[in-house]
Amino acid sequence: MAAYIVALTGASGALYGVRLISELMKRGDDCEVIVSPSGFLLLKEELGIEPEKALQSIKASALKGAGKKKLNGSLKLLPHDDLCASAASGSALKKTMIICPCSMGTLARIAAGISGNLIERAADCVMKERGTLVLVPRETPLSSIHLENMLKLSRAGAVILPAMPAFYQKPVTIDDMADFIVGKILDVLGIENSLYKRWKK
Repeated sequence: MAAYIVALTGASGALYGVRLISELMKRGDDCEVIVSPSGFLLLKEELGIEPEKALQSIKASALKGAGKKKLNGSLKLLPHDDLCASAASGSALKKTMIICPCSMGTLARIAAGISGNLIERAADCVMKERGTLVLVPRETPLSSIHLENMLKLSRAGAVILPAMPAFYQKPVTIDDMADFIVGKILDVLGIENSLYKRWKK
């Protein structure tokens, strides 16, 4: 199928990232996952996922969601500080990256062109190769600096997709709310999905 880089940072909302990876894996897509140190803390704090079991837990979630014993897509966890990984080079042709959730610190450094770790470098590569970069910030309220950084990235071609779930589909569970955002991300990627109820349908 397709190949994606998915990064999870320290912004609250680890569930969004895990659900996204699960949906991509269900399709048989290949995912390279990068988790920042703060992202690992949130996986444990919000979802009870220990850092050393992150890959196993994400795979289990995807298998459960797909109702299968085996998935076609591959899942790799890349070290946050590995600037020698293929994702750190534009020649690797990694054309699509989603940072979900995306902290404002990460967003600011990407906007400034800083590549201090693999998440930032991979995002820089995707942008310079004119690929698709989707940033899912989860912060409120937003300062003028936050807004200026998002505007700068939007003008540079990135998609800013805030984690703002809607309520017209009458969500019952937290998963329903997360699925609305994941469905929106899949929409941006051109992936058909029925994760949320479309307006007037």
